[in-house]
Amino acid sequence: ADGCSVCCLALSCPDTAAVRVQDAQDGDHPGAAGLGQRVPGLDPHRRARLGPQAQGLACGRAQEEPRAAMASSMMAASFDMEALIQKTKDDRLAHLEQQAMDAIKVAVENNENAVFPNAMIAGDCVITDLLHRLDYLKNGKVKIMVVDTFHLFPETMEFLKTLEKHYGFSAEVFQAEGCKDKAEYDKKFGEDLWKVDIEQYDKVCKVEPFQRGLKTLKTGVMLNGRRRDHGVERAYIDLFENAPIGGGMAKVNPLAYWTFEDCFDYITKYKIPIHPLHAQGYPSIGDAKDTVKVPADGSVKFVDYKFEGKASEWLDYAAERKGRFVGLANKDGSTKTECGIHVAGAERTFERDLWSENSAVKELSKADAEALPKKGEEAVVVVYAPWCKFCQALEPAYEELAKEMGITVAKYRGDEDRDFVQSTYNTKSFPTINVVTKDGKVIKYESEERDVPSMKKFVESSLKVAA
Repeated sequence: ADGCSVCCLALSCPDTAAVRVQDAQDGDHPGAAGLGQRVPGLDPHRRARLGPQAQGLACGRAQEEPRAAMASSMMAASFDMEALIQKTKDDRLAHLEQQAMDAIKVAVENNENAVFPNAMIAGDCVITDLLHRLDYLKNGKVKIMVVDTFHLFPETMEFLKTLEKHYGFSAEVFQAEGCKDKAEYDKKFGEDLWKVDIEQYDKVCKVEPFQRGLKTLKTGVMLNGRRRDHGVERAYIDLFENAPIGGGMAKVNPLAYWTFEDCFDYITKYKIPIHPLHAQGYPSIGDAKDTVKVPADGSVKFVDYKFEGKASEWLDYAAERKGRFVGLANKDGSTKTECGIHVAGAERTFERDLWSENSAVKELSKADAEALPKKGEEAVVVVYAPWCKFCQALEPAYEELAKEMGITVAKYRGDEDRDFVQSTYNTKSFPTINVVTKDGKVIKYESEERDVPSMKKFVESSLKVAA
């Protein structure tokens, strides 16, 4: 049964067939002696009952077994499982490094104005170091862009200074439109905007400055740190994507096939700078208002390039982002997992306005918008922001409404003039649709039903009542 010569002969040789079972029962068969134990020879009277061929093989077996045991012992002594595991990890990381650098080189050398939006989390620190190794930070072929939401941990913007000094670059920092600091933001939008309307907060503090940054930098290709192991929302991303921005802005994910563990292996290997909050128990770092330690007691940390505590709390699939968006929910009640920057359609209007080319919707200047309620004309006005996904969704229906109505159907961009649209056009969020009557009343459309029949019915009923 274990492949020894005696057993094999017992199955085929007539001389040994009769003693096969008895040998095994009496213990002469190596299999009966137990795994790893060998019987040096056969009892003489049983040897006599074997044929010449079986006797010779049995003797050969007895002589070979000590040599085989010695070889086996030597192999065991020379085999280092931990070393082999480490070698496979080193080989894997070397492959991933080369793959990531190749992807970055393809992106940068084949597109103009490469930009890397850097959130200074672990994976982004890896990409920053890869860019440094490729000299793209020094020669300026890749620009580092940072979005300051005014709600980050104090350590985050301080850490940016550390990175800038270490790698010799100056980041391009973008913030909420028209706000140079948190005090101006609070005055303009309210310090509790994220509590009142988290989606509006994301648009104002993250999506709009993010897209404005890409546009200001004339981005031709965007590098980012998304990985498949972040969770189901990103489970199928590839190294390269083509975002529907104008002609299609290239989007590159150099770490798409890395794991969170790979990132820390790289960080440890090269001893690169990382966010100080990793040493305080934070696997990922976002806004201070909704980022927590994992686990909550802070027992897992990454200190001096080593993990303390149960590392799997951070390294399990999708575990990196467990401490992000804590306590937040989308308008539909679903758990929040994305800030809005990387969701489908977020970059749709990167290089264009809404209702811009050959549109039946009239664009209003500031002077037009101020004068409209005083002109004694009937009109419909939508206050919008081109980066708002709800405004984007409204675009085809509002265009059709403009074609069907016999009055002016207009648009006014409100994200750049918030005080005015709040006071004149009932705007707290985008889009806001208003009907302007002949006597100067501005009546807000409160419904979320934004199909053509519903909007048309509201316009007609509002004008009829006003008349």
